[in-house]
Amino acid sequence: MSARTYKVVTYGCQMNVHDSERLSGLLDDAGYARAPEGDEADVVVFNTCAVRENADNRLYGNLGRLAPVKARRDGMQIAVGGCLAQKDRDTIVRKAPWVDVVFGTHNIGSLPALLERSRVEREAQVEILDSLETFPSTLPTRRESAYAAWVAISVGCNNTCTFCIVPALRGKEKDRRPGDILAEVEALVAEGVTEVTLLGQNVNAYGSDIGDREAFSKLLRACGGVEGLERVRFTSPHPRDFTDDVIAAMAETPNVMHQLHMPLQSGSDSVLRAMRRSYRQERYLSIIEKVRAAMPDAAISTDIIVGFPGETDEDFEQTLHVVREARFAQAFTFQYSKRPGTPAAEMPDQVPKAVVQERYDRLIALQEEISWAENRKQVGRTLEVLVAEGEGRKDDRTDRLSGRAPDNRLVHFKRPAGEAPRPGDMVTVEVTYAAPHHLLAEGEPLALRRTRAGDAWEKRNAPAAPAAKGVMLGLPTVGAPAPAAAEAPGCGCD
Repeated sequence: MSARTYKVVTYGCQMNVHDSERLSGLLDDAGYARAPEGDEADVVVFNTCAVRENADNRLYGNLGRLAPVKARRDGMQIAVGGCLAQKDRDTIVRKAPWVDVVFGTHNIGSLPALLERSRVEREAQVEILDSLETFPSTLPTRRESAYAAWVAISVGCNNTCTFCIVPALRGKEKDRRPGDILAEVEALVAEGVTEVTLLGQNVNAYGSDIGDREAFSKLLRACGGVEGLERVRFTSPHPRDFTDDVIAAMAETPNVMHQLHMPLQSGSDSVLRAMRRSYRQERYLSIIEKVRAAMPDAAISTDIIVGFPGETDEDFEQTLHVVREARFAQAFTFQYSKRPGTPAAEMPDQVPKAVVQERYDRLIALQEEISWAENRKQVGRTLEVLVAEGEGRKDDRTDRLSGRAPDNRLVHFKRPAGEAPRPGDMVTVEVTYAAPHHLLAEGEPLALRRTRAGDAWEKRNAPAAPAAKGVMLGLPTVGAPAPAAAEAPGCGCD
């Protein structure tokens, strides 16, 4: 009898992607098999987000499309977990009674048991815990990349930002012991991983739970001692906790990349106060100045919310001022939208949609101009690029490959005429052209360095016998071929 198959569908931030790798590992460990791309699965798991706009509409729309599939497919099961499940609890089963399992952010390890219980008892199983049951990193995992990996160093958040519901869904911050984190990093490197991204809801607050204010900088330096680990990144830090010892650790540890994603959210002190953000414009810009003084080549990116309740024209001009001063390599910009359960949703002076859109368009235009100018500074530089999987150009050109520079910029380069690099290998290229969102190396790579990471990718992707294909409604599956290059860092709440 063949194993039951599964598919994990992920919405939201890197923490959700990381959790989905754990969910896949749990199902593998329980004897399930991942459904081939395009096949219908016996078990579909939605790992949801409660922060991104229209998260509930996306979930219920996909659940509705799966209802007739389940009706004709005997034994199919649907599970919903993650932040939206933690928030809505019994609402999901009431709105979509064909769902079999609902589980929260604190008990992802219960999924296989809940699926089995639902199958035997033939009724929906809803289990939502209010506090963490097992630290996710102790669970089995099926990592989506052979050469790059997320490593969670903490879960939860102690902040109370008025636009964010994550602390209520993920709980207070809980830190892993440094030795456990380093043991995981060393094990990953032994498997061929060359790049890790340290992950936390508020990653540089690491240490508050274990009573060491310099624990994060010490952890960065300790990663520098892991032989074979070539690139270390982290996301997402909070400006409140961005201390000088962290900047020094970044500058002085060779394998910690000179790349920083630090959410701004707003450049206005009054809006930051209303957001309950514990820094002001001057503090934010001083951090940028110190980072640039220590690492002139650092690429800095950010998150910005436009149209927060009460935001005036002058407030928005202050955001534009910070963008001009900081000269971000990239900015992930969001139009404010109400999140039920957050204080901001009940605030007066909600900004009209047309005003938000006009400000958003101006911000995008300014940041595009800055990104392009900053990228043009890279033309003529020689970069070592980590070849990536799944980040190719949209025009399907077969003569180009893609990868990430040390500062995380996306680089497209010419496919060499000789030996082809594998995802995880390193190529040295000269940048000949810059666009706002990528760099281009039009000549032949100057060098190819085959790596253990490339070996690991090749081993994982050895050709297998073709499987019959079906239809799976076009649902996105979990996937993070290069964690450092995720589409939108954080969950807009850092």
